[in-house]
Amino acid sequence: MSWTPELALALTLIIPSLGGVGVALLGRWPNLREAATLLSAVALAVVVAYLVEVSGQRPELTLIEFAPGLSLTFHLEPLGAVFAMVASGLWIVNSLYSIAYMRGNAETNQTRFYFCFTISIAAAMGIALAGNLLTLFFFYELLTLSTFPLVAHKGDGKAKKGAAIYLGVLLATSIGLLLPAIFATYALTGTTDFEAGGILAGAAGPVAGSILLVMFAFGIGKAALMPTHPWLPNAMVAPTPVSALLHAVAVVKAGVFTMLKVVIYTFGPDYMQTLPAADVLAWIAGASIVVASVIAMTKDNLKARLAFSTVSQLSYVTLGAMLASPAALMGGALQIVMHAYGKITLFMTAGGIYTGTKKGEISQLDGLGWYMPVTFAAFAIGALSIIGVPPFGGVWPKIFLMDGSAEAGQPWLIAFLIGSTLLNIGYLLPIVIRGFLKPKPEVSPMKPGKPPALAFVAPAFTAIMTIVLFFAVGPIIDFLQPVFTTEMTP
Repeated sequence: MSWTPELALALTLIIPSLGGVGVALLGRWPNLREAATLLSAVALAVVVAYLVEVSGQRPELTLIEFAPGLSLTFHLEPLGAVFAMVASGLWIVNSLYSIAYMRGNAETNQTRFYFCFTISIAAAMGIALAGNLLTLFFFYELLTLSTFPLVAHKGDGKAKKGAAIYLGVLLATSIGLLLPAIFATYALTGTTDFEAGGILAGAAGPVAGSILLVMFAFGIGKAALMPTHPWLPNAMVAPTPVSALLHAVAVVKAGVFTMLKVVIYTFGPDYMQTLPAADVLAWIAGASIVVASVIAMTKDNLKARLAFSTVSQLSYVTLGAMLASPAALMGGALQIVMHAYGKITLFMTAGGIYTGTKKGEISQLDGLGWYMPVTFAAFAIGALSIIGVPPFGGVWPKIFLMDGSAEAGQPWLIAFLIGSTLLNIGYLLPIVIRGFLKPKPEVSPMKPGKPPALAFVAPAFTAIMTIVLFFAVGPIIDFLQPVFTTEMTP
């Protein structure tokens, strides 16, 4: 069998699925089980890197056609290639971190954990490379179902409740709103395919289009646009590697990626700008940015604060999608990349602190930076990227979104971005200040067998990447540019 882009598309699903089989079969031998995870992650990253190289060929693979316009089809385009690259690359980092965390905290059911993790990555690849709404919906639901056991991992009452809310909200929004929106789109257009310039222009008027847009916006529950966000903070009962998966590698990124994909390839940016609902949803996204940041400031639990931070940061992407100007859409796409590296850094450092000290409340972190300098330094870098300070990658999405707001004729929305930045400072930097500027505890808080090296090496790497991405943003913009220029019109 010759190596082709179409084969590579299939391998993005086959590799993590086979990795899951390997994990299940090798469950009795932890070293081999984790080797299977890592090998799968590396192999997937290599295949995705190849697809990025050949993305100009726009390969397509149809597995099955149910009816005209309804098929299980995969199609590579720049936006999906970037999401696949982010998810596959961070799977390697998160797998290394997971080994340290799961062993360091003597977590149970580790084989089930790694198995579900691999299936969730396969689902994320299916979303990234989906050629139509039907394919995307299938893998969107698979991602929900495969991550549910991860959220419920601890098995206690709190975990079961959090997982029930997670599953309930995501299924209710997707089945109650997203699926009907897909059916309505098919009824209006005769297809569910993603096409340059969108498929709804000329098929639906402003009222019908606005209704569909609202259904998609709130049906894509993984984007956590308020008030569909409660699943996200409730999912923080999961182990920290799962939180990192939810917030940086797969779940929420799948949500906001889906939001961008639908706006660009189903509605089309030109048609979006004619819809009254787009303006309303842009304001809802702006409000979500600020309200979630305010709530984050009230949380003493570190993971809870980071969870509401994510709700806020996700709405940056939704804001860009609703504005639908080229700069705003580019800002939303860059936010997927930059937030992934910044937020996974914050969650992995939070897990490293917990593994080493069993402390999870911000009020308990005074002086711990003296004992965990690499961990707290990585947190500081991740925080500065989320805030949007140069030379960290997180500054670029804010610049493009501000430019996009003006470009779309709504410069007043910039106030939400400025307010969010100030609030980011208010809820992130005090954690760094507590760690480094408070007096060193007289008695070491470190537990016997303090965090394994991978628990702080992994976040140190992603922290450095936020700096690399600041300087390497040019090639990313060039790669994505066709999505927001030549592909914006048929």
